[in-house]
Amino acid sequence: MENTHSPQDHLESAGIDVGESRLSWQTWEYPPHERSRSWFIVASVVGAGLLVYAIATGNFMFAIIILMMGIILLISTLRHPNRVHVHITDLGIVFGDQFFDFEGMKDFSIIYNPPEVKMLYVDFQRLWQPLLTIDLHDIDPNAVREQLLPYVFENLEREEETLTDMVRRMYKL
Repeated sequence: MENTHSPQDHLESAGIDVGESRLSWQTWEYPPHERSRSWFIVASVVGAGLLVYAIATGNFMFAIIILMMGIILLISTLRHPNRVHVHITDLGIVFGDQFFDFEGMKDFSIIYNPPEVKMLYVDFQRLWQPLLTIDLHDIDPNAVREQLLPYVFENLEREEETLTDMVRRMYKL
């Protein structure tokens, strides 16, 4: 039996007013990657080589970091990402079961170089709050821009995806 309640309903039932939905779509909570057998072989060889190097040089902290990265990659490979709802409302952005109000946002930017890169980046006023990255999937970027511009400044200086996203996409991390 399918659940017909949206994450927006969940937030509203928790007493969080998210406003009226203006634009919505579904996307992945993080990008899914199809990894071939050779990808796993290369990753294992590189990881083992770095681990041997770390132990040989007595850099045990680096060895722990390599082991942690391997475990995280293994867990992320075994766990398939969920589809999440994204809503742009008149009060903010709902991403899955999280609500981000416009007042806390510093700016947004849209990087659109199909078919590989179709991203919405939202930066926040608080320094400790990380950059929010949302895949636009098949939604029209101009419709997203049109909904956000009355509430949030558009950062036109960001013209490329972040280095983290580029590395994650290129190496299927």
